[in-house]
Order: sequence, then structure tokens, then C-alpha cells
Amino acid sequence: MEGEFSQSLTPPVSPSALDHYGESAPSRPPCFTCAYEPGREETGRLSSNGYISRGALKRLLLKLDPAPVDFEGDTVDIFDFPWVTETALVESTKLLFGLFRQKVLKLETLVQSSSHDFGQASSLHYEAEELTQQCVLFLRYIKVFIFRYRLLWLGNEGPVHSFKDAEAQLPSVLVEELFSITLLIGRIKNLPANVQSALTIQHQGKLFPPSWQLLHLHLDIHWSVLEILHLLEQRMMGQVVYAHQFVNLTGETLTNISLFEDQVNHLLCDLIGLAMNKYNKVRPTETLNSNHYHCLCTKELWILLMHLLEHRSKTIHTQSFWSYVNALLQTVLKGTPSGDPDPGSTQTTVVSHDEMLLILIMNITLVSLFLFQKQLEDNWSFVMGLLKSSSAQEEQIRMVVHCCLSMSWMWGPNVSAVTTLWEYYSKHLNSSFTVPWLGVSGLGSISRTPLCLLQQAKSCCSPASVGSNSHTQLYRSTNSFHIFLRILALHLSQEHAGGAPWRQIKGRLYSKFHQRRMTELSDTGLLHFLLLFLVLAQCAELEDVASRACDLLAMLPADSTPPALRALQWRGQLALVLLYLEKGLDAGALAEQLAAYFSQAAREFYLKTTEPSRKLALWAPLSSYLEGVSEVFETSPNLTLSEERLLNKGFGLLLPACRQSELSSALGFLQTVLAQLRVHQRCGQPSHSIDFPSWVPLPSLAKERHQALAVALWAHFFPFLCSMRLSQTPPPQLADAAAGFTLLALDMPVSAPQNLQPHPIQSIMQSFGWDEMLHPLLVTHYLNHLLQNGSGPGSGSAQALCVRAWIRCVLQQYLHKSPDAPDSRAGRNLDEQLAELTRQVLRLPEVESVLQRAGLHPVAAKDPKPAMAVFIRAVGQSYCELQLLSERSSAVSRALEYVGDILKYIKPYLLNKSREGLQLAYWTVGCLVKHWSYLLATSKAQQLLFRIVDVLLLPHALCQQDSGAHTQMLSALKESLPLFLQGLSVAVSVSQSQGAYLKQQLHSVISQYLSRFLPATPSTGAVVNHPVLLAACESTPTPQGERLRRIILHVLRENFLQFKGLAPPPRLAAVLSFLLELLKRNSDRDPALHTIPLPLVLRCLMLVNEPQVKRLSTEVMQLIVERCTAAVGDAALETVLSHSKLPIFFFPRAFVEENEGVYDQQVYNVLEVAAVLHPFTVTALIPFLSLSLRKTECKRGLGKNTSLRNGYRRLLALLGDSGQAEMISLEED
Repeated sequence: MEGEFSQSLTPPVSPSALDHYGESAPSRPPCFTCAYEPGREETGRLSSNGYISRGALKRLLLKLDPAPVDFEGDTVDIFDFPWVTETALVESTKLLFGLFRQKVLKLETLVQSSSHDFGQASSLHYEAEELTQQCVLFLRYIKVFIFRYRLLWLGNEGPVHSFKDAEAQLPSVLVEELFSITLLIGRIKNLPANVQSALTIQHQGKLFPPSWQLLHLHLDIHWSVLEILHLLEQRMMGQVVYAHQFVNLTGETLTNISLFEDQVNHLLCDLIGLAMNKYNKVRPTETLNSNHYHCLCTKELWILLMHLLEHRSKTIHTQSFWSYVNALLQTVLKGTPSGDPDPGSTQTTVVSHDEMLLILIMNITLVSLFLFQKQLEDNWSFVMGLLKSSSAQEEQIRMVVHCCLSMSWMWGPNVSAVTTLWEYYSKHLNSSFTVPWLGVSGLGSISRTPLCLLQQAKSCCSPASVGSNSHTQLYRSTNSFHIFLRILALHLSQEHAGGAPWRQIKGRLYSKFHQRRMTELSDTGLLHFLLLFLVLAQCAELEDVASRACDLLAMLPADSTPPALRALQWRGQLALVLLYLEKGLDAGALAEQLAAYFSQAAREFYLKTTEPSRKLALWAPLSSYLEGVSEVFETSPNLTLSEERLLNKGFGLLLPACRQSELSSALGFLQTVLAQLRVHQRCGQPSHSIDFPSWVPLPSLAKERHQALAVALWAHFFPFLCSMRLSQTPPPQLADAAAGFTLLALDMPVSAPQNLQPHPIQSIMQSFGWDEMLHPLLVTHYLNHLLQNGSGPGSGSAQALCVRAWIRCVLQQYLHKSPDAPDSRAGRNLDEQLAELTRQVLRLPEVESVLQRAGLHPVAAKDPKPAMAVFIRAVGQSYCELQLLSERSSAVSRALEYVGDILKYIKPYLLNKSREGLQLAYWTVGCLVKHWSYLLATSKAQQLLFRIVDVLLLPHALCQQDSGAHTQMLSALKESLPLFLQGLSVAVSVSQSQGAYLKQQLHSVISQYLSRFLPATPSTGAVVNHPVLLAACESTPTPQGERLRRIILHVLRENFLQFKGLAPPPRLAAVLSFLLELLKRNSDRDPALHTIPLPLVLRCLMLVNEPQVKRLSTEVMQLIVERCTAAVGDAALETVLSHSKLPIFFFPRAFVEENEGVYDQQVYNVLEVAAVLHPFTVTALIPFLSLSLRKTECKRGLGKNTSLRNGYRRLLALLGDSGQAEMISLEED
């Protein structure tokens, strides 16, 4: 080697010759660099100055000039010296390589001497970059020289150059020099740590340390050596080139081919070592998310090697890329990297077998990921060897299978890999395949429904492509068995395979299952079994797979299989049914087998001998069946694929045995099936065209299948609904299910059972909406469902029955509300349903017509009570406006149909004495009596009126004054009594057949409650708010009101103001106070009305000396006299005298006649009071009083009665001129 530098270093051409030859500087050669370029790091794009981007690799493989536009001049500047382009490498081979080594050593010196002084960073960067560029330029010159210039040894022609001997030795010398370069730079793994650390430098700046330049120069040299050797081999036409001088000195053989092989092996080994060292620091979950190269330069080197080796394999039949890699990986697995003279050196990473296997498979996968894998042959042979030696821990197996999935995507599936993996999983189906340190994210979950199970299987049938986020996260998101299913799906889904993949694997899969194996499956194992067969059914022959799966599942013993396992089994079979429907295949056979299992379990659930704990366990598979069958009906395209076979007599056993929560689930299932049947039945079937698959059934077939399904629903579900309809705690879903059957009868009336014909809709509505024994919550919910769907009653009679049901529900709402918790959930639910039913009823055409004729509008409030009052009032007003007798008769019948037996509805309140219920009942019936008074007075309706009076107003219990057990009833009656009295008074006046009886009843009612609510002593509040008084008071007098007041005054006169001998009636002051208020608060002008109680009032004034009674009697008398005289008018006395027959004058005269000779003095005292209040009234009686006085004296036969005449004189003294004249007349007697 010393001889290299013994020669002169003087360049062969003078520097001044450059200008003469006009040589232009060659372009910057391609090289390895990872300097910053915008967007490069994010996309992983290779450097624009690299060998691939600059086209160097393509030109190498296509045998094109490495640099067609460079080195065209006569001279070339290499290492700062000009050289003759065509002869420099031949004449100065060792000199040029010596200069090259000097530059490399100088760069290494810069690396060793460089410091962290930022002031020198720029100068060091540019100096190191200059050295690197000079070396790369020289290597490029060698490539161009070998390709471009014809060498002597290539032919038999004479030598072209005078230096033929040197030229002939050039290939051998080149091999020796290249070998010396490889010895000089060594291997990448042997680089100092500070140089290797340059691989991880963040390349954001423009200045790099010398170590970064040295590292990339090493990469350039390693690749350029391979390029030069490959070009040399091409130029030598396959002839082997020996390094003669090396052979002579060492005795070892060195050729261009052996040097190429050694360089490739060393380079691949170093790259694998770098990847292994990086992956040792990466968690398995991040493995496929990361890359195995430290920088983009090593990635580019991998690509260059792969393409070069694959090209040589195809053109000159050398080893392929995978042959080199596999051989190296085998030696690494054995612990000794190829070419490493020291197996125990520190460069060898000692790891466990399983961990090494994992790293290597990751390495293989990642090499394939970004090394243009489509141009590579697969490497399954090597992978199969690794698979057979893999361990059984999920942490490693998951990554192994994940890598196999990636390779299946890139290389295509491999049946041997599938069978090898299946051999493992067939023995471990019961394993959970969890990685402890992953936590719950790595745990498999059992799908809750058949659809979820099928979707999980389908996700395995459509694996995400390599490089997607879903694919890279598989290690974390799913277990190894699910990844294996993806591999299996890829294998079965090969295009243009003609079913061969399925035939290859079918026997191996089926042979692993038999009766003993099936009984050994745990719930996890059964889940894996189901997923496996669902994947097979999706990707292979559905009917064959489903039949086999059902046969295997039938091997599970029904008596010893745990319910949880049975539930999972049914979910799997229902998932197969869903797959059948998706493919348009008839699922009858599957459905019948599964329904038989269900019926058997339902029978056990029904038996009273079954233990409660066993029933609780059985509900798990039964509820799974309900959920699964619901999904079948929800996803079925047209309900024509024998879905009805899933509904059998098992439901007739299941429903009666269900508890409340279980019954809710079962009825919810029924609603789903009913809704789906109606949807498909209404939509009909599309006509056959190219837009529809061939399995779409004909309309006639669809109608037949829908009819069969409807019959099954009527047979297995409707009888149970009928048995539950009278329940006092109906589940909410009962009404929805009944409404669903009603709508089904509307769409398919023929399907209804015989006992509902010929009018199934009316029969069902009678059973669930109109029956008076039904719970209000059931009725409101049921009718709301129908009316909201626009499927309510069409006929007038049906609408009337709906109105009656609404009124009954409003009246009975408090029967089912707890007094202790009125705001309970059930109570709130009933309130909501009642409010909604009120809105729906007010929208009925018949109700709208009634309201419109009466000129009333429904209230906007949600409270049904005022809405019901408006409706009752509207019915009464519309009746009054009718003129024809026939219309009135029809209106009475319809009105009675609206209310039905209303007293029966409120009877429970009369028994349980519910305060809210009694108030509502009395108020409602009071509104009825008031607004329907004309209607109730008719012969058709008067029986209802009589019953109302007997039951509500005059019950025997209330007529007992001493009874204290009816406080709530009296309180409710007190609030509503004015309504009753006002209505009854009208009915009395218009009744034609029973008017007298009604009048007698009205007198009884007034007398009863006038006494009941009248206090013992006058009390302003008690008298003013007396219900009888409130009923009689009006701001504007009306004939009806006057009629009621007349009746009240007669009752007062006959029952409350009558004296028993000299004894005054009880509570006289309170009665007079009531009478005074009655007269004050009304402005009647009929004297006959006012003077009804006048005689008895005068008697009270005459016989009772109690101050309060005298005061009240005086006020009453004054008010009567004022009202009567106001009615007569303020005429002259002689005019008044002419009205002596008027009641205001008649009753005082009768009073005098009645008491003359007995209470004469008291009579004069009373008349004195009257004279003071209204002298005209008494003046008119002067002739009669004088005559009466003389008659009395005559009867006594004692002459003049001085005492009596004195009393009379005092009266006459108050009567003005008429009195004075009469006094003179008396004196003359």
C-alpha cells in the first residue's frame, strides 16, 4: 500500500489547460442525504437529491449511462486536480484511490477533532460537505468510466491505447481497490457511537456536524461499491474478475463476485441490526405504527438493495433479495450474524427466541410495507418456518398473526399459513387471547345481539388495508384470533380462485369439531366457534356452513348446557338467519330448529315446578331470542323468507309466566314484529325489473307469507293480551301491542281470528278501549295510539264510544292515584295520557261539529276537566238550537251515548270517599245537569236525571242529619250544588210528564241542603256563601233564576218560617238572614214573588221579641215593601188605594184579619213599624183597620176599648192627614 504514494502527485495535466479545453464542472452527483425539505418528513418522501429521485437506480437497472451529460469534456476535475477524462482511471488508478482515502481519513479526523463550539459549526459543515462531495464525485466518475469507455479485455481487437498493459489490469486493480475501500471504512455497525448517533439528528437546520457527513458518506460508499461491481460484471459479460495482486500476496481468492456477495451480506446484516436495535425500544402496540429505519437514507438504501438484488436475480440468476435476507435472519436466530467473526461480540443483541421471532416478523412485514412490495416475490417459505417454531403466548402470537395478515395483503394468502395458524387456534378456542398489560382495551367482548355478532364477523371479512390506521391498531384493538379470521377471510375471498381456497381448507376446519370438542367449549370458545363459522358462511358456501354449524351446535346437550351458553348459541344461529336474509335465502329450516329450542326453554320457564333461580337463569337465553328475532324482523328485506317460523307456541307459554320487567321486554318485541309486518304489508312488493335482485318475491307470494305471519301473531300473542286487559296494573306496552293488533286488523282484516269476525276492529276496540271495566291508563294509551296514527273510529257510533271512554277516564282518574303519592310515576303517566287523549278527542269530526254548532272552542289548556266542561256545554247548547223533533230525539240518544252510565263511573268515589274524586264527580254531573237541563227533562233522559237526584243529591245516608261519616261528600256537594239547583229548576219548568215529581224532588233538595248548610246563628260568611243562595243569585234577572228563587221562597215559607203555636221555628235568625241576603242580592220586581214570605215575616215581628230577630224581620219587611212599592210606583194616595188588591196590600190585611181579637195590640205595633217604613202601605189599610176595631169591640160587648183605641191612635198619628181624619172619626163614635 505504501507504493501508492511513492509516485509523484503531480497531475497529468497542467491546471492552465482547463481554460484551453473549456471543461465545465459536472453536476452535483446524487447522494444519500436527509437534509430538511418542506413536506418530506410528513409524507416520508425520499430526498430529491437521492439515487432514486435523480434516476440513478433506474439508469443502473436499464443499463443506461449513469451520467449522460457529465464528464463529456477532455478533462475532469477530481480532488481539485484536472485529469484526462478518458485515461485518468487507467493511468492513475492507485493515485486516485489514494487521494480518495486521504479525503475519507481527513473527514474522520474532522469528526474526531470537532467540538461543540458553535462558532466553528459553519466552517466545519462546509469543509466536511466539500470532502464528501469530492468523494462522491470520484465514485461517480468510476461508474461512468466503466460504462462509457471500451476496455481492452472486451474483445480480440488490437489495443486502442498505448497503455494496454495498464488497461488490461484495470478490472483486477479495481476489485482490489474497492476491497481496500471496504476495509478502510468498515461496516456500519462498527462505526463509533458518535457517528451512528447522527442517524437520529433532527434535520431541520442547514448546518450539520462532520459526523453526519461521514455517516452518509459511508452509505454512499457502500452503495457505490455495489454499483461499480455490478457495472463491472455487466461490462465483463459475466466473466469473473480476480484480484491477482491480492491472491498473490495472501493466497486467498478475491473476485468481483465474492466481493459483491460479501458487501451485500454485510450491508443487509448491518441494516437488520439497526432495525432490531430500534424495535427493541418500541412497544408491540406501536410496532406497525413505526418504521424500522432511523432516517430516510437507510430507507432508500433498503429500496436500492431490494431492486438491485431482484434485478440481478431475474437477469443473471443470482440469489433473490429474500434469499439474502432469509439466510441472514436464520443466522441471527441462531445467535451469530453472518460474517461476524466474533459471535460473542457486544454488537450481537442477545434476546429470547420468541422476542427475536417477533422482531424478525415485524422486520419482514415492514420491509414489505415500503419496499415496493408489488415487485417482490413472496417470502412465505421462510415465514412458515418461523410460524411453526413460534411460542404460545398471546403477546407474541398476536404480533405474529398481525404480521401474517399484512403479508397476506401484500403477497396474497397462503394456505399453509392458514392451516398452520388453524392448528394452533383449534387447540386454544377457549382461550381469551388477552395481553395483560394492555388492560381492558385488549379484551374480547361477547356481542349482546345477533346483529352485533354478525357485524363483528363481517368486520373480520373486510380487513382494513395495510397502512391504514385501523390496520396498525389491530394489536391494541382486537385479539389474535380475530386477526386470524381476517387472514382466513382473505384466503377465502381470493378473486378468480373458483372455490379452490374453500376446498383446500374446508376439511381441515371441519375435522377439528366433534361432540366431545363441542361439549368442551366454554362461553369464550363458543363465541370463537360462532365467529369462525360466520366468517366461513360470509366468505364461502353459506348453506353448507350453516348446516354444519347447526349440526355441531345440536351436539350441545340441552339439559346440561348453561343458560348463558345457550343464549350465545341462539345468538349465533340467529346471526346465521340474518345472513340468510341478507343473501335472499329462505331461512325456514334454521328458523324451525331454533324455534323448537325456544319452545322447549319456554315450557320449562312456564312450569310452576321450575325453581325461581332456574327461571331467572332461563330468562337470559329467552331474552336473547327475543332480541335476536326482533333484529331478524327489523333487517328482513320483505318478510317473505319464512320469518314467521320463528314465532311458535312457545310464546303462548312464555308470556303468562313473565314478571313485570320480563313482560315489558316481551311486549316490546311484539310491537316490533307488528310494526315491521305492517310496514312491509303496506309498502307492497316492487315489480320485477333489472333494479331488483332475482330473489324478490312475487306480490302473491309476499301476500301469502305476510298472511301466515299475521296468523301466527294472532294465534300466539293476542289471547294473552285479552287475558291481561282487565288487569289493574297493566304494563304500558299492553296498550301499544293492542293498538298494533288493531292496526293489523285494519290492514289485514281476514287474518283476524274467527271470534273477532265480521268486524274485527270494532271487536278489538270494544275489548281494549270501550269496555267500562278497563283501567283508564290502558284506555288512554290505547286510544291515543290509534287516534295519533289517524286510524281512529270512522263511524259516528264509534266516535261517541271514544268520547264516552274519554269522559270515563277523566272521571276515574283519581281511582288509580295514591292519595299519599299523587305525583307518582303512574299518576304522571296517566295525566300525560289523559291530556293527549283530550287533544285527540277534541279533533274527532263529530266533536268538532258539536263545538262548531255551539260556537265554542276547546280550551288550550292540557287539563281535561275544563275541556270536558266545554264539550258538555256545547252538547247542551246544540240541543237547544235544534227545532225538529226527530233531530232532538237523535241528539238526546247521542248525548246519552256520550256519558253512558255516568253514575256507575263515579260510584267508587261514593264508596271510598276520595276527596278529589268526589269533587270531580259532583262537579262533572253538576255541569251535566245545568247545561243539559232541557235535554234531561225529556222522556228518554229523565230516568238519568231521577237517578242523579236519588244517588247524588238525596241519598239515604246524606239525609241523616246526625251522620258524620260523609264530610268529604258534603264538601264536594256544597261546591257543586248551585249547578244542580240551576239545572233542576229549568228541568222542572220544561218537563211534560214528570214535572210535578221533579218539582217535589227539587223542593226536597233545597229543603235538605238549605238546612244542612245553614248555621245555628247568623254568620255572615256562612250565609253569604250558602250554596242555595249562590244558586239563586244573579246579576241580571232571568226567568230561570226567578223560577228558582220562587221555589226557594216557598221552601222557606213552608219549612223554615212556620210557627208551632207560639213557638218560633228553629234557627229563625239565620233563616231571616238568609232571606234578607236572597232578597238583597237579586233585583226581582214581581211583588207576588217578594210577598211570599211576608205574612210569616210579619208574624215573626209580632211574636218574637228577640232583638236580632226583630231587626232582621224589620229589614226584610222594609226590603219587601220597598221592592213592591217600587214595582207599583210612587202614585198619589188615591191611586194607591185603587190597588188595594195588590199582594203588598193583601198580605197585611190578611195578617190583620188573622190576628184580630187575639193580638190586636201586637198587630198595631207591627203596623207602626210598617208605617214608619212606608206609610202609604198602612194608609191604604185605615178603613179596614177601623172596621176591624169596631168589630172587635162589638164582639166583646164592653163598649169602647180604651187601650186598643189608644194603640190604634198611635198608629194613626204616624199616617199624616189620613190618620188625623180617622182619629176625628173615632172621636165621634
